[in-house]
Amino acid sequence: MANLKQIRYFLTVADLGGFTPAAAKLFVAQPALSRQIAQLETELGFALFERNPRGVALTTAGEHYRERVRGIEQQLELAADEAAQLARGNTGVLRLLHSSSIPLDSLLPVIQKFLRLAPGARIDLDRLSSETQVGEIAKGSADVGVIRLPVLRRDPAVEFIELPNERLWVALPADHRLADVDRISLADLAEESFVSAVHRERGGLARRVTELCLARGFLPRLARVISRKTSMLDLVAAGLGIAVVPQRMTAIQHPQRVYRPLGDDDAEAGIAIIRPWQPTPLAARFTELLRAESSPQAPRIIGD
Repeated sequence: MANLKQIRYFLTVADLGGFTPAAAKLFVAQPALSRQIAQLETELGFALFERNPRGVALTTAGEHYRERVRGIEQQLELAADEAAQLARGNTGVLRLLHSSSIPLDSLLPVIQKFLRLAPGARIDLDRLSSETQVGEIAKGSADVGVIRLPVLRRDPAVEFIELPNERLWVALPADHRLADVDRISLADLAEESFVSAVHRERGGLARRVTELCLARGFLPRLARVISRKTSMLDLVAAGLGIAVVPQRMTAIQHPQRVYRPLGDDDAEAGIAIIRPWQPTPLAARFTELLRAESSPQAPRIIGD
């Protein structure tokens, strides 16, 4: 089988029409060049050149062979360059997941910066529950997830990188009795109807809110219509109840809905980046950008 060096030597001789000028261009001795071409012809089983006193000329078979192999060297160089770009996290596809309580708008600054720094990369984006994200990362179906803590199940194949906690706010109908109160406590919500509810097999925002309410002696009362997605904010705007949400969700505005901060010191919810323990270069790059965007301080890595 011909090797790349032999192909390069062959193409140079063919282009320059002789061994002497080809040897000079390749910085090799002419006898060594002649031996390489002879070996190539032996391996192929046919003559590439017709030798004559004034140089060489391609045989018919040699002409055909040159047309077939002319682009090989360029293709190999391109493949090496593409692989190097991939290894540096500059190209490829990043499979990114996020929780519904981490709206896409809040991730867009990091996504846009990532795309600027990796112009050859693409992002395949999906929204899944935090628990489901853990499973997708574990089985290799996604590269990075941004989840809302807590989660009920961990997987030893998944690395959890905690980001700084996020303050919680309460979303209220615009005509609610508390709509004009500057700072509300969780205890003020004991008699309210919540449009979100805990899923018995999942953690996330609703579970964190329930934990906080239970610590104050009450279980959130369910509204007649509930949702575990961002559509719960539409239910609030429709006057069907209230919702406790992280601060980043307050950017989702509606004229019939207002947001007020919760004054309790522990009214916070956690966020984490999840990824395989050996992330792809793209995943590693995106993780570092998100960490830098979230806090100037290094995050804690959560144990299993």
